[in-house]
Amino acid sequence: MAAIGFIGLGNMGGPMAANLLKAGHSVTGFDLSADAIARFTEAGGRKAATVAEAAAGADVVVTMLPAGRHVRTVYGEEGGIIENAKAGALLIDSSTIDVESARAVSAKAEAAGLKMVDAPVSGGVGGAAAGTLTFMVGGAPEAFEAAKPILEKMGRNIVHAGGPGNGQAAKICNNMILGISMIAVSEAFVLADRLGLDRQKLFDISSTASGQCWSLTSYCPVPGPVPTSPANRDYQAGFTAGMMLKDLKLAQEAASTSGAATPLGAEAAALYSLFCNAGHDGVDFSGIIRMLRGKE
Repeated sequence: MAAIGFIGLGNMGGPMAANLLKAGHSVTGFDLSADAIARFTEAGGRKAATVAEAAAGADVVVTMLPAGRHVRTVYGEEGGIIENAKAGALLIDSSTIDVESARAVSAKAEAAGLKMVDAPVSGGVGGAAAGTLTFMVGGAPEAFEAAKPILEKMGRNIVHAGGPGNGQAAKICNNMILGISMIAVSEAFVLADRLGLDRQKLFDISSTASGQCWSLTSYCPVPGPVPTSPANRDYQAGFTAGMMLKDLKLAQEAASTSGAATPLGAEAAALYSLFCNAGHDGVDFSGIIRMLRGKE
């Protein structure tokens, strides 16, 4: 079993680290939150006082951090992972960040003789707890092969998306599709309500017709048709509107720098920005239907 350092033990990182512990790995963790550390140690993890302590001696270092600037700092600055990792260590960053930062940090790790992959996830907090996440992995083939056995303890689908940064590219493209499709499905239900079409009838038809998509059949934004969707729990978050907005903004930044035309992605970002700025960033992203109904 591997000695693993895990940095970032929040809503996603905490359950991911717990699954590594359940798999029999020795995990040393660091987080700025005392509550996160407490949950981690209760699960059997060992507390580190610093990033350097979590990284030192680890065969594998996993990070789950908020943004690109945090990843650049935690990996690249004095007292960071690259400086303190042992020779031959494998670095796995599961944060969702900008492609440029992912590639810059990977290049720095490679220059130091370390293997690294960017491996952002899809599946939300529920997937993190259940160990059913999808990992979109960017990195050299040999780094991917080294990371795969570790990722398989935290997820169900492990996909090599290509070279460094391509995991992040896949994640932001995927979530741009998701944000756009959730708005489209929500608008359809709002229109159906106004036209007097029963919601279940719309679901029964569209779920087996050309309107079928994940936002409809797995995460329906109205109560009833999909009992497990957040709409049945007053939009208690599985994936918050704030996190969706973050990913849509990353997609727009990438579109701008690459010269790609993404008008629907831009509109989705604008709508989620309105929703979050109205104080609903902690609501599930499917809750945007409330704003589209004119109720928020």
